[in-house]
Amino acid sequence: MPEESTANRYDSTRHAWETIWDEANVQVELETVRSERAQETIQAYLPYLDRQKPILEAGSGLSAVVIWLREQGYNVLGLDYAENALHISQDYEPSLPLVAGDIHKLPFAENSLAGYLSFGVLEHFEHGLQPGLREAYRILMPGGVLILTIPYPNLVWRLAQFKRQLSGKQLIDEDFYESTYNRHDLVANVEKTGFKLAEAIPTSHSYTFWGLGGPFQAEGYYKTSTLADNLGRSAKRFAPWLFNFMTLIIAHKPDA
Repeated sequence: MPEESTANRYDSTRHAWETIWDEANVQVELETVRSERAQETIQAYLPYLDRQKPILEAGSGLSAVVIWLREQGYNVLGLDYAENALHISQDYEPSLPLVAGDIHKLPFAENSLAGYLSFGVLEHFEHGLQPGLREAYRILMPGGVLILTIPYPNLVWRLAQFKRQLSGKQLIDEDFYESTYNRHDLVANVEKTGFKLAEAIPTSHSYTFWGLGGPFQAEGYYKTSTLADNLGRSAKRFAPWLFNFMTLIIAHKPDA
């Protein structure tokens, strides 16, 4: 069992997500999924997905990725521990196959799914990546694919953390837990679980610049400006592991 402080932050993080989803909008989330920045990541992992076999998005939120992939013909279902997000999603699209549940105790049988998708989820648990990754491994069939994105401690993030330290602020929020993983630690966690790595890809460089604010942000929901997009393209080409906001991991459960 987690320590009391960890358990409390686990609950407070879930409540924070409930608040976030209450204030969000499915249509706006869909617009983000269809953006150039998101599509760059999606198109990188799409060739690894099987259209015919069941795929889970674990931590699906307002289900924008589930909706988009189902529009493309993929057999995707969603799961989240913030149940209000599922209700909002099904109010938008009643036919969505959604399940309330915890990614650390998935309501699926061993070797039952062909794909496990996790986008910016596992970094929100203070006990680390391993419990969630072990559940992903358990429910995936041999040959099944893990698609995972995790925030990267890029140069801008490190400078922001240094600034917080100088000002005497806490590096970890009391109510909303979030962490980052460098490439080595992320790959090591994935391989420790038993997965075989296919690719580790630095992504979302323009969003790193969005975090600087001002001229890097465009009007709208987390939209990057033309300046941020151009800098992101340059950073991806010349310094891919210095300015990426997310790392995309593609790995497989070995065949039996």
